[in-house]
Parts: sequence; C-alpha cells; structure tokens
Amino acid sequence: EWFGPERDVPAPDLGTNEQTMAWIMDTYSMHVRHTTTAVVTGKPIDLGGSQGRHEATGRGVLINCDRALAKFRMQHTNTRVVIQGFGNVGSMTAKLMHEAGYKIVGVADIYGALYNENGFDISKLLDWVQDKHRPLPEFPAGGTKMDASEILFQPADIVIPAAVENQITSANAHRLQTRILCEGANGPTTAMADEIVDSKGIFVIPDILANAGGVTVSYFEWVQDRQGFFWSEREVNERLKDVIENSFAEVVRYAETHGVNNRVAAYMLAINRVAFALKERGFYA
Repeated sequence: EWFGPERDVPAPDLGTNEQTMAWIMDTYSMHVRHTTTAVVTGKPIDLGGSQGRHEATGRGVLINCDRALAKFRMQHTNTRVVIQGFGNVGSMTAKLMHEAGYKIVGVADIYGALYNENGFDISKLLDWVQDKHRPLPEFPAGGTKMDASEILFQPADIVIPAAVENQITSANAHRLQTRILCEGANGPTTAMADEIVDSKGIFVIPDILANAGGVTVSYFEWVQDRQGFFWSEREVNERLKDVIENSFAEVVRYAETHGVNNRVAAYMLAINRVAFALKERGFYA
C-alpha cells in the first residue's frame, strides 16, 4: 500500500485535475471496500473537495506578493506584474492580482507571450483563453508578441514564473529587470542562477513559500475529510492567509537574522523544524 490517507496523499499538478483526483479516490475506495475521501486532495466539491482549493495556489502567490509590497512600502496601484504560465496557477494568480489592483503587464502560455506596459484586462483575457479556447498571443487587445521564455526578462516590479522548471538559468538571470521574483512554479530558478539573482539585489520569494497555498489548502481538505465537517470559502481563505503571512514573516526574519537569502532561510527554517521535532521525540540526546 504505497499511498493512503495516513501515508502519502496525492494532489493535482501538471497534466491532472479534479476529475483525475476523483478517479483515484474512487479506485482506492473500491480496493479498501469503503469510501475514503481523504486519500487524495484537489477533488470536486461534491466528492469531498474543499472550498477555495482551485484558487489556493494563485491566492498564496497573491498573499506573498502583498506581504512583499508591505515590506517595501509599495502600493498595489501601478505595481507592474509579469506572469509566465497561464494554467491553473498563472491564470488564477493573474485574476486575483488584477482584482487586487496590480497592473498585469506581461502574460504567457505555451503558445507565446504578450507584453503591454498599459496592462491587460484579465477578465477579457481569461474569456479569450479559457472560454473561447484561443491561443493567448492572438488576444485582440494584446501588446508586443514574444516567446514565452522572453516574458520573464521584461521590465516589471514583480516577475512570477508560473510554468515549468529551469526557466531562469546562469545564462539569462542577468537579464532580469524586476525588484521581486515570486516563484509560482516549482524550481523555475536553477541553483547556479541564484547567485546572479542575489547579486542583482532581487527579493526572491522561493517556490516552497510562494506556491505553498495549494498544498496548504490540500492539507485543509484532508483535515475536513477526516473530520467529516467542511468549512466555508471565507474560513478556508482566512486560514490560508494566516499560514502564508506567518510563514513569510518567519522566512524573512530567518534571512535577516542569519544573513542569508530567502531560499536558504526557507530551507534552514524547514530543517530546523524537523530537527527540533526529532529531538523532542528523543531521537538524539
């Protein structure tokens, strides 16, 4: 038994969605001969899914960016944002940040990218891509067309890679023109690029913090399934906000206290928590 509600609990990512999770839950349940909703997360609401799960990763990105703006005493209005990727994470991040007052000046999907210094009407762009199923670069009210990889290096206050890994490398990191790099994707920046990004003075919100909204609400979904009692979307979002804001503050505090960048600080914090728990359990003297 490789996974289960008390072992390993999968959730959707690239190439999977709510329907896939429903199939996995159903198949597992048939094998154990009773319905076990807590075996996976990211399920449809009617099958034990959580309110707010679909938006959670994008909302987590928004919350992290809000905290970064507060740290630098910046305002939402006219804060220019570039987002690479227009799947669940990228499109939801664009929607939520647009609604919060950010100016989305760069967007990209697998077909290419658009940059418009005047900003995009994200509701119309979502209708074009998701409802009309048209390639993003053909959006009628678009801007300058370019390759999807190029959008990360356009002028912005916040750059959000929300596609696939290894987009920012030692060969191109010097081209970044941003103050804040918020990693919505997993591993979008290579290890060798980190030193270059640091040398440019860019404030990095590392992936394990930036995109933690999804896995956090997956945990909330697991909790709700286990107790058989479900929360409102407002409750889910409030609890998510508390977790992300507290984590952001702790990572930044660790970075400043130990004189390291945010990525190293996040790793130090994580390892310290595990080490402390092991010591408490009596594994080490």
